[in-house]
Amino acid sequence: MFENLGSSIPHIRTGKVKALAVFSADAISSSAYATEEILRALLIAGAVATTAALPISMSIAALLAVVVFSYRQTVRAYPGGGGSYIVAKDNLGTVPGLTAGAALMIDYVLTVAVSIAAGTAAIISAAPALEAWRIEMSVAFVALMTLANLRGVRESGNIFAVPAYLFILSFGGMIIFGLLRLALGEFDGASILSNRPPAGTVAATGTLGIFLVLKAFASGSTALTGVEAISNGVPAFKPSEPRNASTTLVWMAVILGFFFVGVTLLSTRLGILPGEDETVVSLVAREVLGSSVFYYAVQATTAMILVLAANTSFADFPRLASILSRDHYLPHQLSFRGERLAFTNGIVLLGLFSAVLLIIFGGDTHRLIPLYAVGVFLSFTLSQSGMVRHWLKTNEPGRRRSMFINGAGAIAPLATFVLPRDRT
Repeated sequence: MFENLGSSIPHIRTGKVKALAVFSADAISSSAYATEEILRALLIAGAVATTAALPISMSIAALLAVVVFSYRQTVRAYPGGGGSYIVAKDNLGTVPGLTAGAALMIDYVLTVAVSIAAGTAAIISAAPALEAWRIEMSVAFVALMTLANLRGVRESGNIFAVPAYLFILSFGGMIIFGLLRLALGEFDGASILSNRPPAGTVAATGTLGIFLVLKAFASGSTALTGVEAISNGVPAFKPSEPRNASTTLVWMAVILGFFFVGVTLLSTRLGILPGEDETVVSLVAREVLGSSVFYYAVQATTAMILVLAANTSFADFPRLASILSRDHYLPHQLSFRGERLAFTNGIVLLGLFSAVLLIIFGGDTHRLIPLYAVGVFLSFTLSQSGMVRHWLKTNEPGRRRSMFINGAGAIAPLATFVLPRDRT
């Protein structure tokens, strides 16, 4: 979450449990929409093609492992915080650094828009009568987050901890309960090893070929958004900072991977198809839990974590803008701090950009996500390429192993970055 600003900014040291909530909200919350993006891409080949979602999600989980191990090397090499802009600029030069910085700023704007649009969709899925207010609700959430950050509410672990762990408990509990019911044969036509026929029919407009599989892979790879936040925030951890950050990074990856693959497994086994009026997570939760209080708990905590995930950007975008301003690449007004030590202009700018995107795209998560993935994977690629260069310049023990890991961490996101996406 923190681009390194040096010693001028004091960090509140936090332990691994609270840091997991603070730094992982963006990444973990992406499990609420990544599966749906895979299914929507596969629907081009008809409802039956959605059975390919599970192996695709497992491939993305493998990509997640590669990226996480790569960022563990970044944590070790940059204990003061290894943001993509700083790593790329230090090791690859000014132009790659600025490219990484631009990609990150796009990423931060889209994080707010996508997370809040997805959170609003979770609310509407449980309360369809609110559909007419989708855009207004989304813009209101952006305004609320903007005002909260202008008043100095930024990285409070207490604000994140309760909703984050409620989400982990409710979402994880839903998946475990659903898997148990599958194992016990409680769903007609579905089991752990067999799929129920899809819940509806969809006219195929294409075939399930390699192009479509790659497109679905690229769409689902939005599950990796936010993974870099822990490597940026190493100074916020209690000593030993790199070790605690690395451990938290692994916890985050395990939780995200389980949630993402778990939801995909349940949706394919239960024959669930994405619709226009209800999210896939809502359909899975309703099938597993019925229209009970537990279903509404899952939807409520999902909406909360998605809206709060936007706070990652409200912490990062103004800081990165201030660094670029300090380096004379953006207007100096973006370095201005308000009376509560918040980067006021950067916060307002982020809120305005995000609100405009939500209005233009009608608060539709699926139309926003293709833009989202571009910034994410470009910054991943430049950051990890910078780390390869970093190890070439050092004589540290284990540098060859680290260089190999970071090389894989650069190549895998680059391949994902150039894959085809639906931009309609």
